[in-house]
Amino acid sequence: MAAAGGEPSAQSCSDELFQSFYTEVKQIEKRDSVLTSKQQIDRLLRPGSSYFNLNPFEVLQIDPDATDEELKKRFRALSILVHPDKNQDDPDRAQQAFEAVDKAYKLLLDGEQKKRAVDVINAGKEYVEHMMKEKRKQLKKDGKPLIVEEDDPEVFKQAVYKQTMKLFAELEIKRKEREAKEMHERKRAREEEIETAERAKREREWQKNFEETRDGRVDSWRNFQAKGKTKKEKKNRSFLKPPKVKMEQRE
Repeated sequence: MAAAGGEPSAQSCSDELFQSFYTEVKQIEKRDSVLTSKQQIDRLLRPGSSYFNLNPFEVLQIDPDATDEELKKRFRALSILVHPDKNQDDPDRAQQAFEAVDKAYKLLLDGEQKKRAVDVINAGKEYVEHMMKEKRKQLKKDGKPLIVEEDDPEVFKQAVYKQTMKLFAELEIKRKEREAKEMHERKRAREEEIETAERAKREREWQKNFEETRDGRVDSWRNFQAKGKTKKEKKNRSFLKPPKVKMEQRE
């Protein structure tokens, strides 16, 4: 839809830019799909790959709109390229690359996980479009031409790519934090469980010892009482002795 004055609307421009972006991405994917085994391994293990590879579509170099059949074909082709058996001169790195490809494929086979990944990509696009809209508002307010750097398809593509990677990274960081928290809570619960069990064990041992020594304590108390009674009787008998009679002296 054209805006007043025959100029295309901001939404129309954004849609065209996004379509151009994905067209270029597909061209890159087609070009990169013929990379050698070594080049694919290098791509999958490049610096920062732990975050780059969070995007399964980026790993498999496939469009989010690809069908399940296209996804399967792409996985087979790429997994064969980076498989350790095909790269025996560098089996360790090949294994890491293969695992990255396998993980991305399995993630996209899960409908819920795939939708989540697509949502992240769409959120990245929407964020860039929103920022472009805000920039145009400011330019209009300043009385300047409504042209932003993201109008350049290459800049737009890079902006969407960076924002998408940022969103994937943020989600991964949150996932790790949540996992660490859950692990800490499980550890604390386990420690409390162990402490409770040990306390119960100590109480049982104390009770057992108490029961086992009860007869001895009773006998000791009876002996103590008996000795006390004997001493008391002896003392009482001493008080019952008749008084000595003094003999009278005759004059």
